[in-house]
Amino acid sequence: MDSPMMMAESQTLLNAQISFLDTHIALIHIPMSAYSHFLQPIAQLLLHNTNLDAEGDPIEPKKPWEYWHPLVNISIAHDECSIACPRDQADDLFMPVIAGLRPDLQKSVTVSRDDYSAIVIGGEGLDAGQRVLDLSSPLALAKIPIFFITSYWSDFILVPLKARATVIHALEDRGFLFESDSEDPNGFGASTMTNPASPLLHPNHRNGSSMSSFDFPPQPPSTPPPATVSELQLRTFALLKTHSITPHVDPDIQLVTCAGIKDSTPSSEPTQSILQHALLTTLTSPSAPPTVLSLTLTATDSPSLTLESSLLPIFPDTVLLGKEGPVQVPITLDLSQLPLQSTGIVCGVAAGLVGGMKGKIGMGGAPGFEMSYLSTARAGHVIVYEEELEDAVEVLRGLGKE
Repeated sequence: MDSPMMMAESQTLLNAQISFLDTHIALIHIPMSAYSHFLQPIAQLLLHNTNLDAEGDPIEPKKPWEYWHPLVNISIAHDECSIACPRDQADDLFMPVIAGLRPDLQKSVTVSRDDYSAIVIGGEGLDAGQRVLDLSSPLALAKIPIFFITSYWSDFILVPLKARATVIHALEDRGFLFESDSEDPNGFGASTMTNPASPLLHPNHRNGSSMSSFDFPPQPPSTPPPATVSELQLRTFALLKTHSITPHVDPDIQLVTCAGIKDSTPSSEPTQSILQHALLTTLTSPSAPPTVLSLTLTATDSPSLTLESSLLPIFPDTVLLGKEGPVQVPITLDLSQLPLQSTGIVCGVAAGLVGGMKGKIGMGGAPGFEMSYLSTARAGHVIVYEEELEDAVEVLRGLGKE
């Protein structure tokens, strides 16, 4: 008989719509001591809202909030700025600034050598904690390192581009079918994975030429992967304990997750300009950069923001959705001592929290544990509701002592 967790997992994955974005992502780590040197490229990345047609002429966006890059995330937390952006933007905007830094600052800034593929997950799921666990577990069990980003609209997972075949194989093992939306014969452009059994199959899904992951034979991991989520959870907390990584909380940091309005009428254009100005003001203040902020920009949705509630007055009520949302607090795990390719951290932490919090809030109709996860280049941030903070920290610290 299936366990409750496995039944929940199958339901969450059954209803998910998974798409690979047509982009190669670079991951940039900037310590806050060097942040002021990068205000201009960050502003340029935020303001980039033009695209060129085949003749090289600018294309006007169809909607005021439309952003041309498939995915950009700018996150500030735990004394670092972490940026996920297309490789060409990293090369054009950030590398020249890095080259001009004095040697000690140059060494402190890192840009990933390998590219990442970006996955967006839509569809209905269960409670937010279970959703993070279920979406990360197939990849964790396949020993694929990931970065997880929760936004107002969607969840995003960054995986090494070179591991894409293994990612597809792991998801196919869970019942998904891979379909390429690109003319690229290798299938490395935009593509989707759908579960034919799902009653929520997206009605606007575009059919492409079917391409099985067996066209790209997955490479076996160098060491045996964990067989179950429970085993992976034990390995994760043993690893954290070995490196003396414990949860850090500043209860004075109170966050809200919200998003820009999606109104596409001509009258909304000034509103979008106001939102853009507020974002620039928040991100490019050299004297008082935000302590915690995560901005996600995509080509399909309006900007998503997780930011300190104290910064909300910068944004007029007319430009944001969800400003009155529940207060959240981040729990930070400093992962700077671990290799960038470490696997299973997101899933292991989520598994421990989901299981531990079920014991705190009870079963049988009690509300589910709400959490989101933000990966930055050097840390993992579990974001929970303020009223669940004390219990969540107690669970994490208890698991770290086992």
